[in-house]
Amino acid sequence: MKNIIKICVLLMVVAQSGFAQQKTFTNPLLPSGADPWVIYKDGFYYYTNSTGNHLAIWKTKDITQLKTAVKKTIWVPPAGTNYSKELWAPELHFIKGKWYMYFAADDGNNNNHRIYVIENPAADPTEGTWTFKGKVADDTNKWAIDVSVFENKGQLYMIWAGWEGDVNVQQNIYIAKMKDACTIDGQRVKISSPEFDWEKYGDLGAQSNPPHVNVNEGPEILKHNDKLFLVYSASGCWTDYYALGMLSASTNSDLMNPASWTKSTRPVFKQSPDNGVYAPGHNSFFKSPDGTEDWILYHANSQPGQGCGNERSPRAQKFSWKKDGSPDFGVPLKAGAVMDAPSGNR
Repeated sequence: MKNIIKICVLLMVVAQSGFAQQKTFTNPLLPSGADPWVIYKDGFYYYTNSTGNHLAIWKTKDITQLKTAVKKTIWVPPAGTNYSKELWAPELHFIKGKWYMYFAADDGNNNNHRIYVIENPAADPTEGTWTFKGKVADDTNKWAIDVSVFENKGQLYMIWAGWEGDVNVQQNIYIAKMKDACTIDGQRVKISSPEFDWEKYGDLGAQSNPPHVNVNEGPEILKHNDKLFLVYSASGCWTDYYALGMLSASTNSDLMNPASWTKSTRPVFKQSPDNGVYAPGHNSFFKSPDGTEDWILYHANSQPGQGCGNERSPRAQKFSWKKDGSPDFGVPLKAGAVMDAPSGNR
């Protein structure tokens, strides 16, 4: 009987210890991983980030435990195509009963970056078969990266970063309606260009061509009540001034009309040298497992001057809402700071 009691006590201690380990977490979530994206479905978080040469998904019940999550490579592009190299900013979406992963890719020449998509009808995106569906582009077929899709009032939209012409002068944010998950319907419309000083840090050096680029990229939609917030990354990722800007629009407005979108005059999330966080950007959003909390997922550097390389790591933190209904992302928290895990994971 005494042995049974000892075993029960031991099991209780182990259970309590495991519970405590899940109660808190620290950033970064992975040592490296640019352009993080996550989607929650049927009790699991499915995470992805840029890898450069393939597409992969991490599957976990607890997004803060990515380091121990199951990772699966779901697609490797064939060699010698227009989409074999520089696979950037993949996003996973579940649309009308099927999974779609959108990504930018080229043939090794950045000037040839375009948007592509693969499809999977399986219930679990880490299972089943992924099929390459081709390029997703409007009639202009201009340079394009950082795609995202969202639905509003029954209409599917695509947003992305692109060039106005065929030369790398600056990156703008475009929107277009979609006929289905793989097809743009109609013309693209530019809804944001770099206009404020904090959007124009982009020097590349006198020997570069071009020597300077102004940047708006990485658009992501955040819905709250009757508002849509398009949060994007501004200035060059190669600078410490990479930061998040925001456009807002009513869900009842004509989203294809640039006048429907209002731009914040200041960044809504930027570097914090005091906390040792530089160039925070290219974010996505998720809710806690119980649906009561809102979280932002983003990448950042831990030292100045680290640029767009492999030093960028994914980080998560909870955010709140202002009285006017807009998001309050606060300040990027210091790496190693202990935080409560998302509600429902505790």
